[in-house]
Amino acid sequence: MINSFTSVRADSNNYKWENMIKREKEIYRRRNDLRSDFERDYTRIIHCNAYRRLKHKTQVFFSPGNDHICTRIEHVAHVESISHTIAKNLGLNQELTRAIAIAHDIGHSPFGHEGERILSLISMNDIGEKFWHEKNGLEMVDKIELLEDNMKNKQNLNLSYAVRDGIISHCGEIDENCLKPREECVDLKDYQYPNQFAPYTWEGCVVKIADKISYLGRDIEDAISVGILDEKLFDLYEVLKLDSNTDVINNTVIINDLITDLCENSNLEKGLCFSDKMFEMANGIKKFNYQNIYLSDRIKPSAEYFKIVLSQIYEVLKLSFIDRQRAFKMYPTVIEEFEEWLKEYWNRERNEKNKNDVIFDISNEKDYYKAIIYYISGMTDNYAIETYNYIIGF
Repeated sequence: MINSFTSVRADSNNYKWENMIKREKEIYRRRNDLRSDFERDYTRIIHCNAYRRLKHKTQVFFSPGNDHICTRIEHVAHVESISHTIAKNLGLNQELTRAIAIAHDIGHSPFGHEGERILSLISMNDIGEKFWHEKNGLEMVDKIELLEDNMKNKQNLNLSYAVRDGIISHCGEIDENCLKPREECVDLKDYQYPNQFAPYTWEGCVVKIADKISYLGRDIEDAISVGILDEKLFDLYEVLKLDSNTDVINNTVIINDLITDLCENSNLEKGLCFSDKMFEMANGIKKFNYQNIYLSDRIKPSAEYFKIVLSQIYEVLKLSFIDRQRAFKMYPTVIEEFEEWLKEYWNRERNEKNKNDVIFDISNEKDYYKAIIYYISGMTDNYAIETYNYIIGF
């Protein structure tokens, strides 16, 4: 129902409002700034390097020759568009959904979810912590990403609680219908695993569902384009029995029907819900995608390559902690580039304009290895491969 969620939207009438707009530090303000709190978050995100790098990070298909195959930055644009439509229809805060959506995958590693699994194994072995992109996204905006302020001082993004919460709470791998926000304003550092808590805002819930809507049909569209679904198209049409006014089945129809169904079936009592039929259909698409796309024989061989690239980069940078002189002698370019990045975070005196906190003690083994994982996670696919080629080249 149109505007049926207006009473719980993120605005000054909401009893959670002060928590929603809370920031870790006081934010500088210009006298002529026309933006709201969430609009400022949005522009901070799109100007940071981690967001820019998403255009060269894998969504599903690695290094596609076809320019029209989805990359990570295109995916977040799809989530922004879908969440905006849902929020507008329900009467929620569209500025907040835009900010969460555009930032939600900012913590993704190179090589998509396979790269995430590889970094998680490395992290567990050497640090004892799992790596997962939702938490890494929060840590990126809280600790790693830097922007110059109006005095040319480098500072962290310092986003509002509602946007930071939306980033770490966005996990789209949800298999239960009906989603409501949580009541508690938890310390986001308490998150131990994906999907541990529901988002704090209804807008965060919208983005969480929009994430799932966005990739279901688009991944099928791309898989058809690269020719790995030709023999499975009949099975696909059996899954996609939509209540549409057209016999056409494509990404446009899938997105439209899922959005419409969600808006028609959601209310404050139940939460954000699909009809039983549409929820079953969405889960059927997800199951089809896993069986025929994500786990297909066409994609599997690249996983071995990703493991070699990321593991080798990690081992070389790890060597720079164990024996810096030896590592630099063998891989000077790789070590120099890592140390140039690292100096922003471990020795404030080397850059008086740097106002972010010192977050690594480079004499501490685990701190150093954690820094390497942050560094690798921020790489694009292309930069990771270029770094690997430096390592194996002569």
